[in-house]
Amino acid sequence: MSLTDKYTIVIGLEVHAQLQTQSKIYNSDSAAYGGAPNSHVSVITLAHPGTLPKLNRKAAEYAMKMGLACNSEISRYQIFDRKNYFYPDLPKGYQLTQDRTPICKGGHITITTKAGEQTIPLNRIHIEEDAGKSLHLENEADTLVDFNRAGVPLIEIVTEPALRSSEEAAALLAEVRRLVRYLDICDGNMEEGSLRCDANVSLMLKDAKEYGKKVEIKNMNSMRHLQRAVDFEVERQMAILESGGQVVSETRTFDANTGETYGMRTKEELNDYRYFPDPDLSPLHVSDEWLTAIKASMPSLPRELKEKFITTYKLPAYDANVLTQSKELAQYFEAACSFTANFKAVSNWLMGPVKSYLNEHAIEADKLPVRPSTMAQIIELVDAGKVSYAAASQKLFLELINNPQFEPVALAKKLNLIQDSNQDSLLPVVEQILKEYPLKVEEYKSGRKAILTMFMGEAMKRTKGKADPKIINELFLKKLN
Repeated sequence: MSLTDKYTIVIGLEVHAQLQTQSKIYNSDSAAYGGAPNSHVSVITLAHPGTLPKLNRKAAEYAMKMGLACNSEISRYQIFDRKNYFYPDLPKGYQLTQDRTPICKGGHITITTKAGEQTIPLNRIHIEEDAGKSLHLENEADTLVDFNRAGVPLIEIVTEPALRSSEEAAALLAEVRRLVRYLDICDGNMEEGSLRCDANVSLMLKDAKEYGKKVEIKNMNSMRHLQRAVDFEVERQMAILESGGQVVSETRTFDANTGETYGMRTKEELNDYRYFPDPDLSPLHVSDEWLTAIKASMPSLPRELKEKFITTYKLPAYDANVLTQSKELAQYFEAACSFTANFKAVSNWLMGPVKSYLNEHAIEADKLPVRPSTMAQIIELVDAGKVSYAAASQKLFLELINNPQFEPVALAKKLNLIQDSNQDSLLPVVEQILKEYPLKVEEYKSGRKAILTMFMGEAMKRTKGKADPKIINELFLKKLN
């Protein structure tokens, strides 16, 4: 029996997503990323005596949108709590969060792995404020603190301990990122820390009734790092248990350079954060009218669009899945399909040349210089046999990126890409090739049909790629047969 057959891996995630509000969650200071240190602060961010917080309405709406996307129950009455914990970079000395009345209760997120679709239950989604940033400069005895990020609104998406592999954990983080981007509530930029993840990992024997001691791995900012960290931690804990030791409940950090986790501090069985209701913030009441308005503003979500692409546009499930990975790509697809009925061709172009260009330049489809209507015109040119797909994808498309003001047909003519579909002009080319290769003709007639490919290649070379392959093929078959 292998060790993975002996133990069950238990993983729960806590995903923090920074909400894309203009201002902070409890005051009007800028929530923008960057800026000179301590330039996005005021007396409220710095917790001066006598200052009072006020909830950012947009932050609450964004949190409810995420809850609705995850089929959570929206709490109609909420209070805010003070989480008392030593944050050196949070001026108040406590964090304003939600303990007993999270804005969203329960719910689930559906993920797709090699094993198929799985529904991962959520415990809660709550809103809270971010802390600032401590800066430990090399060769400096003191630590500097930048409070720009202090008070920036976050939602924390907490799963139940229902994940059973690093692949499932990475898939859930990817799905959260996709959802917040579709909802336009978070940019999902993991490098800047807009989306980050803590993982609670433990092992239990297959027939055990209780979970093992859990270890929390903090602040991972990529799906790959999360997967590597979980895999290392599972191996580490297995080695401890197999040697007769006990796993210590602790907080660990992941080093991407070594691929290992390292202990930061031990954890108590139950952290005593001494939560109590914040006396300065009024309770939040979510009315029927407000919740109805939020529901009405919800966009189409990835799984809805995937189903639509399969049923309405008759795309294969693979295509639909690829096109809905990005909201911008899905919107571009639908826009292009409003100008052409060849939906599969649009899909092929977006999954091929377009996606290659987007990946190479690290941009989304909404930044592509070639408009959806122009893409439809390119497809029509190829469908009509006026331009070959090779010429369209390798030359015309790239030229249109640099010259988006041109019409595709005009630019194709300028680049001399229009195919020759005139049988009268192509027939002499076909006849000349067959005349020059009499032995190849005999081989073809004796059964070596693959020689037709050689004839086609010769014809395309002599016409400088301008011959319509379909017409040329028909002419060769007619003459040879």
